[in-house]
Amino acid sequence: PSNWGRWGPDDEVGALNFLTSSEVLRGVKHIQQGKVITLQRLIGDPRGDPVWPGRTPAVRTMVMDESSWDGDAKGAPQFPGGMHYSDDKIEAFLQGSTQYDALGHVWYDGQIWNGYDARTTVGGMQKASVEPLAQRGIVGRGVLLDMARFRGKSSLDKKETFTHKDLEACARSQGHTIDKHDIVIIRTNFLSQFYEDQERFYQDFCEPGLCYSRELVQWFYEKEIPNLVTDTIANEITYDPKTGVALPLHCALMRNLGVTLTEICDLELLAHSCATDGQYTFLYVAAPLKIHQASGAPVNPVVIK
Repeated sequence: PSNWGRWGPDDEVGALNFLTSSEVLRGVKHIQQGKVITLQRLIGDPRGDPVWPGRTPAVRTMVMDESSWDGDAKGAPQFPGGMHYSDDKIEAFLQGSTQYDALGHVWYDGQIWNGYDARTTVGGMQKASVEPLAQRGIVGRGVLLDMARFRGKSSLDKKETFTHKDLEACARSQGHTIDKHDIVIIRTNFLSQFYEDQERFYQDFCEPGLCYSRELVQWFYEKEIPNLVTDTIANEITYDPKTGVALPLHCALMRNLGVTLTEICDLELLAHSCATDGQYTFLYVAAPLKIHQASGAPVNPVVIK
């Protein structure tokens, strides 16, 4: 199935169109406690930042600090009243931390989301960049599907797969359903293995996750899922176990259906909270950074229970 043209020839936000004002209000109804939980992983974590192989972790550099004025240091600005300040900068892959993918991030056959020519990516995303997602914002009912806890594990294993039927079974075990237009959030806790042994984590790299099938894609299409959120680097099993194809769901869901993908979330506080109080549905709010023509951008999603 495809959603190309569903919202017109100029659409750049895809299935986020399902998140109407009524969907925002539906999500608000799930605020019961006023509890706020953020889902971003720390950038510059002293333990290391998990990134896709080939990407490098973010590097933060201090530009100004008290040493800038120490001793005979020259060039530090002198303000009336003697004010000093700190300043720093960061060099990072825009998709090297908790982040949103732009709908034009992945493609095949020379066309990105909504049929735009893949040549529109040259030098910057002229179409389907992350900017329209950021301008719009993402708000709706979120549902946590704790697949690790459902399978009785601290974390899922490399190459471990699950399907939409597993997601629905997980939801039933948690006492709720997955409804149309839900923002689907899946916990594997796989990245805990990165912090245990980084070298082993990247050996034979293949994350656990959803596995491509026509039935799965049809389920996303019929459920009109706007946003898939996970705690893994790439939101799906890295290589299809049957065909060896890399990241087929990126193409089937993002390119064809316009489903927005959110990756590298920290779902541990949320999972603990849900397991403690039994509330697995909530208001989900997110807005990636507004970066012109970018293929992705960091984000700190917020859950309100």
